[in-house]
Amino acid sequence: MKKMLSANEAVACGAAQAGCVVASAYPGTPSTEILENVAKFKDTVRCEWAVNEKVAMETAVGASIAGARALTAMKHVGLNVAMDPLMTFTYVGATGGLVIAVADDPGMHSSQNEQDNRNIAKFARAPMFEPSDSQEAYDMVQAAFETSEKFQVPCFLRLTTRTSHSSSLVDLGNFKPAPHPLIPYKKDITKTIPVPAFARGQRLAAQKRSEAMQKAASKSKFNRIEKGKSALGIVTSGVAYQYVKEIFPEYSILKLGWTNPFPRDLVAKFAKSVKKLLVVEELDPFLEEQIRAMGIKVVEHKTEMNMLELNPDRVQNLRHEILKDVPAAKKAKAPAEALPTRPPVLCAGCGHRSVFHVLHKLGATVTGDIGCYTLGAFAPLNAMDTTICMGASIGCAAGMKKAGHKGRICAVLGDSTFFHSGITGILSAHYNGTPVTTVVLDNRITAMTGHQDNPGTGKTLPGDPAPVVEIADIAKACGLKRVVKVSADDLAELEKVLKESMDSEESALIIAYAPCRIAAKLTKEGLCEVDSAKCKACGMCFKMGCPAMTRGAEVRKGFFQMKIDPSLCAGCTQCSQVCKFGAIKRVR
Repeated sequence: MKKMLSANEAVACGAAQAGCVVASAYPGTPSTEILENVAKFKDTVRCEWAVNEKVAMETAVGASIAGARALTAMKHVGLNVAMDPLMTFTYVGATGGLVIAVADDPGMHSSQNEQDNRNIAKFARAPMFEPSDSQEAYDMVQAAFETSEKFQVPCFLRLTTRTSHSSSLVDLGNFKPAPHPLIPYKKDITKTIPVPAFARGQRLAAQKRSEAMQKAASKSKFNRIEKGKSALGIVTSGVAYQYVKEIFPEYSILKLGWTNPFPRDLVAKFAKSVKKLLVVEELDPFLEEQIRAMGIKVVEHKTEMNMLELNPDRVQNLRHEILKDVPAAKKAKAPAEALPTRPPVLCAGCGHRSVFHVLHKLGATVTGDIGCYTLGAFAPLNAMDTTICMGASIGCAAGMKKAGHKGRICAVLGDSTFFHSGITGILSAHYNGTPVTTVVLDNRITAMTGHQDNPGTGKTLPGDPAPVVEIADIAKACGLKRVVKVSADDLAELEKVLKESMDSEESALIIAYAPCRIAAKLTKEGLCEVDSAKCKACGMCFKMGCPAMTRGAEVRKGFFQMKIDPSLCAGCTQCSQVCKFGAIKRVR
């Protein structure tokens, strides 16, 4: 059976075919679709959205200890959150196969940083497979389960944005998903409780295991030499292999699919078969540094290859530099000057917009977080000062307070982010007597990554009913007395509550509630229109930054009446609340 699949879909199918029993993840682009597709096999795989990546990793670890094959998936920065259980479990070792599908984001298409998690695999002494297309993603995830069980170690499958979201034909073979038989659990505290006396022995075992895996990597079918002209040999991996095949088709290639532990023997053999050796890889010089450490010379070049996402043009420029037999890639044409820019913007009717409008009006310093609401930083809202990582908004606000920062301070995060890593922040601030005002933008969905469920939605990943966790109850349980729920579409009440909370010397949690209009299918709840006779062209409404607002007639130089595009308006009425002249009305 053959199907067109993205690598994310192929990983899900491969996991099901390999007999994965438990799958746990937290959504994050570009990895999100892995678990969404695993959920299609809910009859054979018990799958879930965990509240964060650390819990997802721990769930997979527990399943592995119990003898089941388990999968956890996350984006590159999500692995940072899961590092604590990972680094210990690489000592403890897997029983049932444990595969960690991690999707790096070269070029930062949807991330706050760029990191190469091949370094984490090396740091953790864990094997890593790197598919270059969907077929390899399908094959490698199955091999990863087998490798994990053979060497008793968690195994990485590293994707990138380009492989995760590109589709190609996959031969699924005799596709029959079924749970793999459990390996019987045997209590052994010398294995599963790494107190120092036991962990020292596990450290030695991890080293011996790495040596054995290194030999296996050199013989793996996923590491292969493709013979061509020997004047130049190219070592490459992942999606970079596809670009090398396109730009250097006639030269010898060492295609690495199992990149950690580093297959030294195979690399040494390949290096002897060619006159010059070139390394083409995306992000860090992970392969190149290890080749150089072996004493093997590598072609040096000035073409930048270790920052941002690779593409054929960049690889062509590399060939142009070192071989001078092809022209430099043509530079992309600049867009026409008349073409308007389209910066990212909050959706029409989004409840986040009103919160940022009010916070900006109140002159607050806003410590933000990861989510759709990061867009509150940009004009015309201009209402966010920091974004560091999931849940950092509260800790950053507390730190600014502790440092003596003057004026109003407010932490802002979404409901899914609150469940992910915001609870510990408010608990710590309250415990340490730091009065922080926190706004949870509660739209009852994990919106930014594609509307996944969370503990506040009342549904699990497979769509089964689940208890609804109330954010207010958690805040009160943490000891906060000032806990207020307010409609994000009620600007007057929102301003009153925010002002009172930020000006008090008391910790406060404000739940600004408005459903995500796309997820809740409220994109056409009603329409607003402008009475041109009443509109004074003051421009106040434009400060909301709603995409449904457009310029109408110019009343005086630089001042335009506002028009509302009925195809975009969601009928939220936020604009009518900022108009002092009653020029905007909602119509059914």
